[in-house]
Amino acid sequence: MKTVRNHITLIGNIGSATKITKFENGKSVARFNLATDNLYRNNAGKFTKSVEWHRVFAWGNMAEFIEKYGDKGKKVAIHGRLVNRSYLSEKGVKNYITEVELKQIIGL
Repeated sequence: MKTVRNHITLIGNIGSATKITKFENGKSVARFNLATDNLYRNNAGKFTKSVEWHRVFAWGNMAEFIEKYGDKGKKVAIHGRLVNRSYLSEKGVKNYITEVELKQIIGL
């Protein structure tokens, strides 16, 4: 049996309008940003909240679900896997990013 160890679960708010890309072969991908809160104690001993942003994408049926129900501001729990990739910018510069490939989503 194959063991998969690349799992991530996040709880946060959809922080951007979902961008849907439809391909000629009928497949689609949904992309959005997820904001998660990070609460920590600063050097003065006071609790401080910061926001971390995560890029999320989903394929196929999950993309269609996100298109219908993934409104900006909606609180969700997501489960997926981390994906590292690179791409060329419009200026020809190679950029590296880490994204979450969405496998499950629950509205909270």
